[in-house]
Amino acid sequence: MKARIIALYLPQFHPIPENDEWWGPGFTEWTNVVKAKPLFKGHNQPRIPADLGFYDLRLPETRELQAKLAREAGIEGFCYYHYWFGNGKQLLERPFNEVLASNKPDFPFCLCWANHTWSNSTWQRKSGFSSNTLIEQLYPGKEDDIEHFMSVLPAFKDKRYITIDGRPVFVLWEPRDHPHVQQWINTWRELALKNGLPGIYFIGMTHSTLAFKQDNNGKRTRAIPNLESSKDVFQDILNMGFDAVNSYGKRRGEMLKDGKFVNLAKTALRRFGLPVGRRFDYSKTVKHFFAPEDCWENVYPTILPQWDRTPRKAAWDGIYTGASPKAFEQHILQAMEVIKDKAPEHKVIFMKSWNEWGEGNYVEPDEEFGHGWLQAIRNAIDKDFQP
Repeated sequence: MKARIIALYLPQFHPIPENDEWWGPGFTEWTNVVKAKPLFKGHNQPRIPADLGFYDLRLPETRELQAKLAREAGIEGFCYYHYWFGNGKQLLERPFNEVLASNKPDFPFCLCWANHTWSNSTWQRKSGFSSNTLIEQLYPGKEDDIEHFMSVLPAFKDKRYITIDGRPVFVLWEPRDHPHVQQWINTWRELALKNGLPGIYFIGMTHSTLAFKQDNNGKRTRAIPNLESSKDVFQDILNMGFDAVNSYGKRRGEMLKDGKFVNLAKTALRRFGLPVGRRFDYSKTVKHFFAPEDCWENVYPTILPQWDRTPRKAAWDGIYTGASPKAFEQHILQAMEVIKDKAPEHKVIFMKSWNEWGEGNYVEPDEEFGHGWLQAIRNAIDKDFQP
C-alpha cells in the first residue's frame, strides 16, 4: 500500500472580526505575504500564488479546486488546523464548517487542535515592539472538554473523516502545553463510545529533539538535546495516553546540519535580540529530519517542502535555501523508506503544509515552480507504489 500523505491545512485566508481589530480591515495571511522583501541575492520573495491566486476560503470554488489539486497529487486528505480557545471560543472555523455542512469538497479530512495562545509577535514586522497576547489558550476543565467534543462530533461522524485502525483521527499540536491532557483524552474516549463511535485515534505532535525536560507538574528545565535517539521524547507523548506520535524533525535536522552546540549558541544569541541570520541548505538539512524511532509503528514523520518565514518576521529566521521540487521529492522518498515496513494503516506521513504561505511551507502552485511541488508528491508516490 502506498504512503498515506496527510497535508496540514491553514484555514486563515479569509477576514474575521478579530483580525480586523488587531491588524486592520480585511487582513489575511496574504497581507504580509505580498509585503515580503528579498533579504539576500537570489532570495525568492515575495512568493506569488499561481492557479489559485490570492484566494478567499469563503469561496467554495476555491476549496473544490484545492481538493482537486491535492487528489491528483496523491494526497490522502487535509488535516485542518482547529482553534478552540476554551469556553466555546473558536476562530477561523468558517471554512471547515462550510466544508462539513455542504458535503463539499468530497475529499477526506481530519482535525488538528492548534492549542496555542496568539500574540502580536506572529505578524509584528517592526523592531522594538512589545509582545502582547491577543487571545489566550485556556483549558477550563471537564465541562469545556465536553462542549468541545460535542462541537466536533458531527465531523467525526462524517463519512469523509480520516481514520486509523477504524477510529477518527484527532491531532493535538502541543501536548505538553495541555495541563490536564490525560483527563481530556479519557473524557473524549468515553464520549466517543457513548455517541456511537468506536473511539478516537489520538495523535500528539512533537519535535523529535527537545532542548528541555518537563516534569509531571509542567515545569521545564533546560537539557542538552539528544540527537542519537528520540525514544524518550516519543515515549513521553505515548505515556500521556496518545495512540501515536506525529514527529517533527526540523530542529534535529538543523542541529545536525550546524553542529549541536553551534546551533544552540545561535539560537541563544537570537533570543537576546542579536541579529544572527541563519540559512540552511534544504537538502543538507532535511536529510537529518528522521530519527531512528520514526520507524516505530505508531510514529508518523513529517515532511517539509520548504521553509521561509520572511513574511512573518521580515528578518532572517532559519531560511531554507535551495528548496526545489526535485529536492522535495527526494525528501519524500526518504520518508517513505522510513515507513516502508509498517502496516498499511500506519504508513502515515504528515506534510507541513498545504498552504502555509506566511511560513513559506506550501505545495500549492506558485509562480516560480508552477505545479512542481505537487508533481514531486505524485512522482514519489508513483515510485513507492507496489501493486
